[in-house]
Amino acid sequence: MAQLRFVGIDVSKDTLDVFLRPSGDHQVFDNDDQGCAKLARFLHRRNRRPELVVLEPTSRYHLPIAKALAAKSIPVAVVNPRHVHAFGQATGELARTDKIAAELLAQYAEVLRPEPRPLPDDDAQAYRDLVARRRQVVASITAERNRRRVAGVAAPYVQASIDSLVAQRKALDAELARRTRDCPARKETDRILQSTKGVGPVTSHTFIGDLPELGQLSRGRIAALVGVAPLNHDSGTLRGTRHIWGGRAHVRAALYMAATVAVRHNPVIKAFFDRLIAAGKPFKVALTAAMRKLLVILNAMLRDGRPWQAMGTN
Repeated sequence: MAQLRFVGIDVSKDTLDVFLRPSGDHQVFDNDDQGCAKLARFLHRRNRRPELVVLEPTSRYHLPIAKALAAKSIPVAVVNPRHVHAFGQATGELARTDKIAAELLAQYAEVLRPEPRPLPDDDAQAYRDLVARRRQVVASITAERNRRRVAGVAAPYVQASIDSLVAQRKALDAELARRTRDCPARKETDRILQSTKGVGPVTSHTFIGDLPELGQLSRGRIAALVGVAPLNHDSGTLRGTRHIWGGRAHVRAALYMAATVAVRHNPVIKAFFDRLIAAGKPFKVALTAAMRKLLVILNAMLRDGRPWQAMGTN
């Protein structure tokens, strides 16, 4: 029987450190088109074909090798760096070099066997990039407006920067709207999402780009993925306060904005929120619960392919 092989790849801007378990082989490849193709061929050989390859997301630097491996039908899992860090602490591996990082990823693959998931296609990745750029532009506008207050005689130059950024934001909004309108699947998803009071174009585009799992997972898993599932902190007889943490921060921020509108204008979410406040729940606790309820409803709507209906939001 062929021995299972697990591969960890530590990705940097210029290099790919590769570690194979259980053989202990370590190789370094260039992180460019030629290097990615060479590594894919190296792993695709019959005597080296891996059971699983694990790597961490590093901006966009991990995408070329992930796509090159997927093209060879080699299973690839892009895992959360925080999980790998916790795994390293649990195993006592505190040192950090590119080789050690690759070895840790290979060990993570062998022990935990994360599920390989398909990579976004080029069109989906482009949409995600536009959503990310809009988020960056909005943050820059806020920063520039704060600088303008103390800019003195430089204020006109800061204002010119703001005007340019605002124009860029409008262009990005138009491009996202066009890409949503021109793709039937996105158009339908957008129609369903925006049928909900509280969900506007920005939230819808964020969900489409950064939460493609919406409508495909259970209510518990989608809440955990976004980071709005309360987690217990109990030990023995101690019952600690439940908190939310982790998840996709950008998606959670968009959900927060949607929920702040929904608790005022969406009858179902408002009634739910008001009941919690009347029961003595703190404002933040009630709002977090409203965020989770709104997300769960949106997940069910996309799962069933139907727009908002108050009768179906129990």
